[in-house]
Formats: sequence, C-alpha cells, structure tokens
Amino acid sequence: MSRHVVKLPDLGEGTVSSEVVAWKVKVGDVIDEDQPVVEMSTDKAVVELPSPVAGKVVSLAGEPGDQIAVGSELYVLETDASAAVESAPVAAPAASEKTASASTPAKTPAANGAAQPAAKASGGRVMASPATRARAKLAGIDLATVSGSGRDGRIQRQDLEAAINDRQAGKTPAPASAPSGRQVRTGTEEIRILGVRRVSAQRVADSKRNIPHFAYVEEVDMTELERLRKYLNSQLPKGSPSYTYLPFLAMALVRVVEQFPKVNSRYDSERNVLVRHDGVHIGVATQTNDGLKVPVVKHAESLSLKEIAAEIRRVTNAAREGTASRNELQGSTITITSLGKLGGIVSTPIINAPEVAIVGINKAVERPVIVNGEVAVRLMMNLSSSFDHRFIDGYDAAETIQALKEKLEQPATIFIQE
Repeated sequence: MSRHVVKLPDLGEGTVSSEVVAWKVKVGDVIDEDQPVVEMSTDKAVVELPSPVAGKVVSLAGEPGDQIAVGSELYVLETDASAAVESAPVAAPAASEKTASASTPAKTPAANGAAQPAAKASGGRVMASPATRARAKLAGIDLATVSGSGRDGRIQRQDLEAAINDRQAGKTPAPASAPSGRQVRTGTEEIRILGVRRVSAQRVADSKRNIPHFAYVEEVDMTELERLRKYLNSQLPKGSPSYTYLPFLAMALVRVVEQFPKVNSRYDSERNVLVRHDGVHIGVATQTNDGLKVPVVKHAESLSLKEIAAEIRRVTNAAREGTASRNELQGSTITITSLGKLGGIVSTPIINAPEVAIVGINKAVERPVIVNGEVAVRLMMNLSSSFDHRFIDGYDAAETIQALKEKLEQPATIFIQE
C-alpha cells in the first residue's frame, strides 16, 4: 500500500493559486488513470484536471470556492485500491455533500409541516397584541406563519417566542395560507458564486470602481446595412449560418480604429503606460452558463467579412461550450457587446479592463423619422458605448462613435481601404 499525493500544477499565466469549482469524485471512490477528478478555475477559464495514476481517493483538499496554492496538496490517492485506508487524514466532504456548489445550490427547507396558520380577524389581519407585533417585527418573524394558542387562534407571547426559538434552532414554520388561499412562500436559496462567474463579478466590480466611465449613445439608421445584410444572406449556400450585425460592426470598428487609434489601447496600471496596439483584437462579450466570457477575434484587421463572421461564431461557441483555450480568452484590445433580441433602447456597457473602450449594439426597430424633409419608416438602432475618461476625452469618444455611425449608415465605406 502506498500513498500518492497529487499537487496543484501550474495552470499558466503566472497563476499562483486556483479555485476549486467542483469535485468529480468523492472520498472512497476508486478511479482510473486520466479520469477527471476536479474542475479548477483560473482567471480565464475552468480547467478539468485528470488523475495521473489509478487508485482510491483518500482525501480531498478544500471545498468548492476554496483557493489552493500552486504546488499544494490537491488530493491523495491510495495506489493499492484493494487495501484499507489506515492513516489517511480526515477527508473533506464530497461535492455531493456540500452546502452548495456551482451547479447545485443549497436550498433551505420552507416548512416543518407542524405549524398551523394564525387566525385572522375579520379584516384579514393576524390577531396579536401590539407588543407581540412589535416583538415579531424586531425578530423578523412573519406573524402569518405563527400558530396562535389563544382564543380564536390569537397569537400569544409564548407562541412568538416558540417561533423565534424554532428559527434559531434551524426550524422554519410552515407557510400559512394567504386570504386568497395561496401559499405564503418563505423558503430561501443560497448560491455560491464560483469559478468564472466569481472572476467575472470581481472584474466588472473592479472595472466600475477603478475606471471613470464616460458613456455615449448615438442612434444609427441601419436601413441600408440591413438591406445589404439580407442580400448577402440570400447569396449564401443553403444551410449556411446567416450574417448578424456583429461582423459588420467589427469590420466597421477596424476602419474607425485607423482614424482613432487611441481607443484600441490597453492600460498597464503597474507601469502607468497606455499601450496603443496596431493590431485590432476584438473581444466579443458572450453570455454562457458559467457567466460572462469575452473570447477574442485576433487580428480582425486582416480578415474579410466572411472570415470575421466565422471567427466570431467559432470563438463564441467555444466559450459557451467551455472549450475555449486561455489564448482565445485573452488579449483583446477593444470589445463589442450585444444583447441580441433583448437589446433594448440603451445600455451602459462596462469596460473590459485593461481596455479603454467598449461598444454595444441595441435592438433595431422600425421608426418614423424625417428624411429629406419627409416622414419615412427607417430601421433605427442605438449604439451604446463606454470609454475610460482618464485617457479618452468626451470629444474624442463622440468623434469615434460618429465615425462608426457613418460607416454603418453608408455600409459600402466599410469595405473601402483608404
């Protein structure tokens, strides 16, 4: 019998620690070589780590949400799986026994089934003295969930105290019926914020806290671009994915960056240097089951419309499926975002630090507008953008978006190399 200690490897990008997202095994399991054991989260992605050897799991280090230092013990295997475990350390709870995990939130029971709804006065008000009501309010107890032992179900002081004691002991009174006859809902659900979602939450909070956002919104007449988009889609082979607005926006943004290169920058806060990039690496904000990810279309300036559209589909699908590499999730110099059909009228996108600009598209809708002195129905859409006001002045931001508006309203200019 021998013990094999598996330590957390270096997951790259200068990682010094990683977060446990979910264990795939529990103590006592006999596992094979290369069998997935644990999901660990880096700043960019969730990485599934396989076992280097076969054996029996005798201990796991940490619960979902815990940080493990690189080089520290991650789990221990008994390589002779048939032998009994004699000196294994106390095992951490298995993933299925935890209070909560990324995919299985813990739920607090809503009722113990014993209490009966309190009696109501003729006006539907629970019968209790003012002192009892004040005590219940202070304790955060809903009197509608307390069973009254007084005359006609009146709630007495001892009834309230019993309810308070039950709650402190972990018991929750049964929900009472409302006047409508429907059940009062008193349950709660705890969801631990883990993995990519935790990292994403921290990043957007840091971005909003540290970057003075300057928001700028402009409406764009998308009528001509929509006509071009429909025509190009009609020319695609049957079954081919259709063009969305995103590749046109990305290609127009490449052209605009040539006029306003400062918006295609990243701020190095440690050196206090704004790094302006020649290459345009466009981040595409993508909603996934793990939270918001920003896969990157590298060197968009070298791609055709068809190639940009294909690359956007490829990297966003990889992000949603959890197969995107770390390289595909880093290095963007400017980000675009879209809420698709839920685009609304206006949004205030948060900058994807350390970038200095982000551009979002909202929903396109037909509206009556004045064209050459006459009312006409046009397809209108708002561009919602945010800029880092430390480096991009309001005038420069407005000029950038106005140039982008011009490209989108005159889509032929998107394809002209000046």
